[in-house]
Amino acid sequence: MAPPASDPAKMQQIQQFLSSVLSQRGPSALPYAETTKWLIRQHLLNLISSYSSLEPKTATFTHNDGRSVILLQADGTIPMPFQGVTYNIPVVIWLLESYPRHPPCVYVNPTRDMIIKRPHSNVSPSGLVSLPFLHNWVYPSSNLLDLASQLTAAFSRDPPLYSQRRPQPPIGSGYQQPSRPFPPQQQQQTDDAAEVYKRNAINKMVEMVHGDLVSMRRAREAEAEGLLSLQAGLKRREEELNRGLQEMVKEKETLEQELQVISMNSDFLDSWIRENKGKAENLLVDLDVDNAFECNETLSKQMLECTALDLAIEDVVYSMDKSFRDGSLPFNQYLRNVRLLSREQFFHRVTAEKVRATQIEAQVASIAASLHSS
Repeated sequence: MAPPASDPAKMQQIQQFLSSVLSQRGPSALPYAETTKWLIRQHLLNLISSYSSLEPKTATFTHNDGRSVILLQADGTIPMPFQGVTYNIPVVIWLLESYPRHPPCVYVNPTRDMIIKRPHSNVSPSGLVSLPFLHNWVYPSSNLLDLASQLTAAFSRDPPLYSQRRPQPPIGSGYQQPSRPFPPQQQQQTDDAAEVYKRNAINKMVEMVHGDLVSMRRAREAEAEGLLSLQAGLKRREEELNRGLQEMVKEKETLEQELQVISMNSDFLDSWIRENKGKAENLLVDLDVDNAFECNETLSKQMLECTALDLAIEDVVYSMDKSFRDGSLPFNQYLRNVRLLSREQFFHRVTAEKVRATQIEAQVASIAASLHSS
């Protein structure tokens, strides 16, 4: 059990107590999500620092189905201004397993000389508190400090407890509510006007300060949400940059392979030029250009044939297009021939692409073998 927060030393003890119970692992660990334990600790510290009459504890909570579990609670009293006098209402705030994603469970805890007012707009006969703030609980902005403020406001409008020091009515005569709220002593009407004005001014200032604190807290929560969103955005950008870097590395490897192929071809061409540099003077004037180069392998021959046929079909289609525009070729004949030639050209281009891919694979394998041998 942690001591009440009445001075900095005891507040430090409460911090140590919460850190200890929330950091436990294994069978003795409290049944809260690990990702929310830091927020639970902060909510309790904020509550205790403003309401020193409450203290954090661990106790056994029994659910309606009979299941028992050890949970955190804030036990103590909540101030209740009523008719110019501040009373203390004993309450217990249980932090259930799903807290803070779901609201806590609040009970009014009357002593032996108190009874719960019946009926009450916010408190059941068993002491369970029901407030709009609890029904409209929103994670992560809702917190225990705002809950305590709502409890104080609701109890001030309608006190939940009455003193039972007066004799109770006899059984069978019908239940009648006690005539005095807890505690029975009420403020006398003989107060000095200056004191009443001073007290009202202080209460007004306290309300204004509390409102400013709530506004500041909400602003900080909104700022934290913005930072979390920014962090998520930066995380996505980091993933995009990593993917882009990986793609650039793959592209670099591909370019290096192509550079090796180009370098090998350049070396081959340089050697061919050196070998045939002095043979230009001995060439015949009527040399057949079509026979000047001859392919030495099957793939090169096939590539040359596919490329020549592709270009020839391209020239034919161009000539047909010109004839159609001149009016010398009928439209139906033009469409039929273009369709047939385009189909044939497609197959030649596909074959050329496959041959080119095979040649590149063979060149890469050759370079790898030469590098391995050297």
